[in-house]
Amino acid sequence: MEIKGKVHEVSPTVQVTDSLKKRELILEYIENPQYPEYIKFEAIQDRCSLLDNVKVGDDIELFFNLKGRPWTDKAGKKSYFNSLHLWKINVFGNGAATPEYAAPVNLSAAPGDNDDLPF
Repeated sequence: MEIKGKVHEVSPTVQVTDSLKKRELILEYIENPQYPEYIKFEAIQDRCSLLDNVKVGDDIELFFNLKGRPWTDKAGKKSYFNSLHLWKINVFGNGAATPEYAAPVNLSAAPGDNDDLPF
């Protein structure tokens, strides 16, 4: 799955257990500008380094897997948890950046000696 948005927050890497490290990213997702959504994604293990060059305000595209698992508490009540595990990030820059385009071509200029078009 994939989603585009703006980086709202990036957490430092946390060593959860001896064998598990985790890092979180909060994405500002604006499908409706009046009501932005803030979605938490997790990077685990070697994927934590994907967030090293991501900064608050960057426009990004995230690729992630949706995970779900059950959990039963001591009283026997079953609950379900969802998590979004990111596995790839494309950074487009900060929100102030503008797209880059090729320089315009002057089509009204007279053809020169280097004109190799067949028409």
